[in-house]
Amino acid sequence: MNRKTTVIVIACIAVLLCISAVSCANTQNLDTQYVLYVGTNDKDTNQPVFTPNEAMEKAKGILINRFGGYTIQEAQGGWIDDNGTIYQEFTVVIHLSDTTADEVHAVCDEFIREFNQSTILVQENRTKTEYYSGNN
Repeated sequence: MNRKTTVIVIACIAVLLCISAVSCANTQNLDTQYVLYVGTNDKDTNQPVFTPNEAMEKAKGILINRFGGYTIQEAQGGWIDDNGTIYQEFTVVIHLSDTTADEVHAVCDEFIREFNQSTILVQENRTKTEYYSGNN
């Protein structure tokens, strides 16, 4: 290998190391955020299982016991079935981080039983998580 080739190889290695360092720095704090959409109408009767306030309190109790923390929102969900019937229901939207798919599925099993649901919609999103404490 001549001197020019050696310099090129060393330069290429240096570039790859820089790219690798930047890539590693960009993956710090990467997390998976799970978003759950829990309907509150009974799967058999399509009637509310709980009032919206009761549903929120029931969901909060389940979440705090399982995860020690949560973010929860109120929403309205709706759909049309195969016969053209329109359905609408109060929906609890839950955001969870610092957990696993298995733990999310376990809490979904509890929501399915408690709210008498057929399914819970679960979204899994790659995010960057940071607990920011201010600029001191």
